[in-house]
Amino acid sequence: MCGIVGYIGSRNAVPILLEGLKRLEYRGYDSAGISTVTGNKLLIQKRSGKISELERELKQREILGTLGIGHTRWATHGEPNLENAHPHDDCTGKIALIHNGIIENFAILKRELQAKGHQFKTQTDTEALVHLIEEFYKDDGLLEKAVREALLLIKGTYGIAVICSDEPDVLIAARNGSPIVLGIGEKEYFIASDVAAIAAHTRNVTYLDDNEMAILHRDNLSIKTIDDRPVAIRVERIPFDLDKIEKSGYPHFMLKEIMEQPQTIFDSMRGRLLEDEGTAKLGGIQNELESLLYARRVLFSACGTSWHAALIAEYMIEEFVRIPVEVEYASEFRYRDPILDRDTIVFVISQSGETADTLAAVREAKRKRAKVFGICNVVGSTIARETDAGIYLHCGPEIGVASTKAFTSQVTVLSLMTLLLARMTSMSASRGREIVQELKTLPDKIQRILDGNHYIEQIAGEYADSQNFLYLGRGYNFPVALEGALKLKEISYIHAEGYPAAEMKHGPIALIDENMPVVFIATKDSTYEKIISNIEEVRARKGKVIAIATEGDEYIQTKVDHTIYIPATLEFLTPILTIIPLQLLAYYIAAIRGCDVDQPRNLAKSVTVE
Repeated sequence: MCGIVGYIGSRNAVPILLEGLKRLEYRGYDSAGISTVTGNKLLIQKRSGKISELERELKQREILGTLGIGHTRWATHGEPNLENAHPHDDCTGKIALIHNGIIENFAILKRELQAKGHQFKTQTDTEALVHLIEEFYKDDGLLEKAVREALLLIKGTYGIAVICSDEPDVLIAARNGSPIVLGIGEKEYFIASDVAAIAAHTRNVTYLDDNEMAILHRDNLSIKTIDDRPVAIRVERIPFDLDKIEKSGYPHFMLKEIMEQPQTIFDSMRGRLLEDEGTAKLGGIQNELESLLYARRVLFSACGTSWHAALIAEYMIEEFVRIPVEVEYASEFRYRDPILDRDTIVFVISQSGETADTLAAVREAKRKRAKVFGICNVVGSTIARETDAGIYLHCGPEIGVASTKAFTSQVTVLSLMTLLLARMTSMSASRGREIVQELKTLPDKIQRILDGNHYIEQIAGEYADSQNFLYLGRGYNFPVALEGALKLKEISYIHAEGYPAAEMKHGPIALIDENMPVVFIATKDSTYEKIISNIEEVRARKGKVIAIATEGDEYIQTKVDHTIYIPATLEFLTPILTIIPLQLLAYYIAAIRGCDVDQPRNLAKSVTVE
């Protein structure tokens, strides 16, 4: 989950590294550091805390060099302090390394290296790798060979970059389970863990696959496997403009991304709706539709916000397509020996396409000979490359750690897939056309909700000091209750729980008193009467009630303290609308409390470790 950036060329590397690290800070912000080679001297500068701390330090000390690497850390092994910050160097002070991932056998390697006289300065697993490279470098003084031999002994995941003061014209990068992208410029090259870090300098990139290593010189690039076989270079274009990763005047990326949702929902549907036929076209799974229709069951696997989207997909597909659906946490999937066969279709959902637990689920499902489809946002990501087929979200880069626009785009894409499959089975053309028309109205309806954001901000001001929240919903909006609670706890650090509304009586009702805000998703749907009964139960215990309700429902105002209205829509599409006010509520509460909305403590955007 750390951020990696590197440069080799003719320009001063330091400003390039700092700029790249700032664009990667959402991936890790416990500490940051850079290393450059100036002449034949290796220089390292690092600081604990945010990248701004490193930037202040660098202003006081001039560091030059046309070869360099930079890193922003999210701690896994060792406390988030200066000592454990990357880059790490070897005993000689000639080799520097940055690393994203986990080295599982570092303790054994460390003991063996200490027995050979290596001195360790940190608590990290990464330091074992830089000393291992040093050990092999002693043999013949070739960095490429030393890195390769060291990686052959590593167990675990890594995305790495290595430089050496003895070889000022070489930058080495490698990956196994943690993303690395290479940027190709004019007699200069860039490396990063995310294209956002290098998009300002080049649009031409190539991605490393697992067990591949890149050797970059100022005038050429080669890629080989870890066991030294050449790999053909496939150059791709970065599919977005730089303004997509700028705040564009908003105080936080999260608010910008919330406000972008009318456009991102439109983009997720663009070119995919067939109005006359009342269906959808999803080219990424077009050749696999028969497999889907004749599957005995469908299994979704995901983590966090994506898991909530999968729960909504379960409701949709079972209602309209009548195929049994199960939803699994990806983090549990491979450890419980799931029952899979060739008649099971596995869908994995991941915004980044790099989520380690979800990627492990892909590989476990493929080992068991199931067909695996992916739903992700990042073109060229590992999940996009390793699945049999899939669907892109096309919602643009998401920088805020708390996912917003990716969630609504996931649910939108899942509704398109449901429509497509339903029309191939029992749904009539007229019903399909009705759904297509309603899908097309969603961007405007989302905009209407966003236009009422100041009222939601006022409500947030009343409850910003609360210590606990309860979110309740039924049917399609039960997963929305889970997602709303997750958003609040992620960025405001308020304890929040989501439940099916009827389950409140089986435990959570004990928590309700006059200090407990309860958020009900109470739209006019098939569960409305039951939700009203649940609201009465909370009112009887003096709980404060905030309701997400359907426009025109005046009755509910007599039952609750605050009402946030959303436009009416089809029941299975309500999650795309009901989540919007919950995102705004969480955002404003966190902002009022002075929390770091885009970079909440202990969290990182792309979870590339288990």
